Amino acid sequence: MAPPIKANAKPESKRKRAYNAKPEQKKNRAARNKARREAMRKGKVRKGDGKDIDHKRPLINGGSTSSKNTRVMSASKNRASGGAIGGRRSHGGGRPKGSKNK
Repeated sequence: MAPPIKANAKPESKRKRAYNAKPEQKKNRAARNKARREAMRKGKVRKGDGKDIDHKRPLINGGSTSSKNTRVMSASKNRASGGAIGGRRSHGGGRPKGSKNK
């Protein structure tokens, strides 16, 4: 069980802790950890190598942790691509092509 939240904790910290304590988030975290352990066992990644296990079809969209649905990707590239909802990368960042900065 997690230690109690400090009285002077920032509101954002409290919000994140409450979100991560939800049963659905615990289940997703366990699935991500399982995928990473499998990749480590196969020798695809190592601790501290700066690599993430990316799910081709995200868990939130019904993807699995099987090796067919995972790939090794640099942490910076994986996190920059953002989460995928509905099969599209929604947090690519930047302006749409063709738009001008005013």
